[in-house]
This record gives sequence, structure tokens and C-alpha cells, in this order.
Amino acid sequence: MTEIAIFLEGQNGLNWPRFQRLAQVVEDLGFIGFFRSDHFTNANPPDKDSLELWVSLTWLASHTKHIEFGPLVSPVSFRHPTFTARMAAAVDDLSEGRLILGLGAGWQEREHNNYGFDLLPKRERFDRFEEGVEVITKLLRSDEPVDYDGQYYRLQEGILLPRPQRPEGPPILIGGNGLKRTLPLTARYAKEWNALMTTAERFTELNEQLDNLITSQGRELNEVRRSMMVGCIFGKDENQLQERVTQRTGGKLTIDELISQGRIVGTPTMMVDQLSQLAEAGVQRVMLQWIDLDDLEGLEAIAKHVLPQLSA
Repeated sequence: MTEIAIFLEGQNGLNWPRFQRLAQVVEDLGFIGFFRSDHFTNANPPDKDSLELWVSLTWLASHTKHIEFGPLVSPVSFRHPTFTARMAAAVDDLSEGRLILGLGAGWQEREHNNYGFDLLPKRERFDRFEEGVEVITKLLRSDEPVDYDGQYYRLQEGILLPRPQRPEGPPILIGGNGLKRTLPLTARYAKEWNALMTTAERFTELNEQLDNLITSQGRELNEVRRSMMVGCIFGKDENQLQERVTQRTGGKLTIDELISQGRIVGTPTMMVDQLSQLAEAGVQRVMLQWIDLDDLEGLEAIAKHVLPQLSA
């Protein structure tokens, strides 16, 4: 059955007290993983607390014992891939091999404009992303110094020392649903594909495309884990669920409409049904987007009433 991890929007009010409290709860309750976004701010104001990604993951590596964790995803658009590779290898070693290295091209215009990063037009952005993934892969996997001469990045006798404790370093995750660039890059470089908030039917179609691409690269299908990040609205009963849906959407969307958009919305029984459909479509792990950072009671209810049914 599908594994369940929790995913936070790190720019949406996340600070140290919340992060530390949530990390402990997620691990104690038995979720498989704990992931977070890598943003400076939200796409629209007002600005809120935003805990820096790699600092928070370093704390997580040394203050948890079991859960996997990582960024969904860390853009190459405001960090040089050499820094990302160095930090990822170090954090993975510190955690004794629990980091999943999620990488992305970058997308949010506001944070790039606000802080002076060049987002680039979409085609060039993905060209840069591909180079970034290549640089990170070479640094993580090569025991010898490597050279790289790209349009956006260059290495001359670059090497990571000490070498990562895990062979080839932490596994790379690539997130997104794009057929032209994202899935081909996943097939070439990634150990995990993270689909973005879609239906079971659409996931099945994308997954078949990915299978073909993986095979064309001479890789085995089971070399790439299939996961999905999904929006989540949970209610312990129907009344609480409806209240939260109304609050979250301003009364503009119904439960069925949200589900049709690829979100997990429901009571425990409803959630189990929806997650089971994703499992049948081939989703091996679901990252539930947990917007209310102070709703520990909801996490406890999911752990008590949903997780046991998924592992039965």
C-alpha cells in the first residue's frame, strides 16, 4: 500500500518552534517521511515566517532517527548546484542516509524578483535545470575530479570531499508532471519521481510515459520510486470537513470539485478510499500537504485512523 509522508510549505509561517514540534510529532506518529518546500516567500503577500531550507534539514538530520526527509523541491535558480551537492551530501551523512534530494527548476516569480534571482523564460530555465542536475549528479557520483563546461555552470577538477557515505550520495527526486522535460530528466537521473497533485487516472497516464522513458535509458522500472505531493483537507467528521473546505476555499469549491482536481479531501474513511485509488494507480508514496502548521490533532487522527488501514 501507499506510504504516507507529511509535506510543509516552508514559506507559509514556518519557524523553529513549529518546525521542531511538527518534526517530533511526525516521527512519533509513524509517518514515513517529513518534507518541505524551498521558498523565500509565497507567490502573493502578505509575507510570513519562512525557515531557511538547508539549515532546517541540518537540524532535522541530527534530531530525528527514523523518518526520511528532504526538499520538495530545491530550485537550482537561487543556489549554485555545487552548493546544493555539498550540503546534500553532508546532511545525508549526518542523518545516516535519510535525505531525499528533491530538485527543481524554480517557478515562483515573486521571490525571484524580490531577491534578485533570474528565473529565466521557461525553455532556458529548464536548460539551466538540466545542467544543474548534471553537475549535482557528477559531484555526488564521481570519486575522481570532474570537469563540466555548460552554458550556465562550469567545473574544473571539481570533487566532493569527504565522499558521500552512501554510494552515489542521496537519491535524487525530480518533481513535476511535464512530459517534454521533467519526465525525461527523471528517467535519466532520478531515483524518485514526485508527481504534482493530480488524479489517479492522470497519474496512470504519466506513469506509463515514464516507464517507456526509463526503459529507453536502459534502466529497470523499479529503480525509480513513484510518489505524489497532494493538497490535503482533513476532517475528523463530515461537519468538520465541510467547515474546513468552506474556510480553505472561501466557499467557492465543493468537496467533490477539490477531489476532481487531485486533492485528498475527506474524513478518515474517505481518505483511505482516495489513497487506495492512488495506490492502485501506482503511487508508492504520498506527501500530504499540511497547511495548518498548528493542527497536531489532525495529524494524530490520521495516524490513528488512516495509517493502520493502509498497512493492513
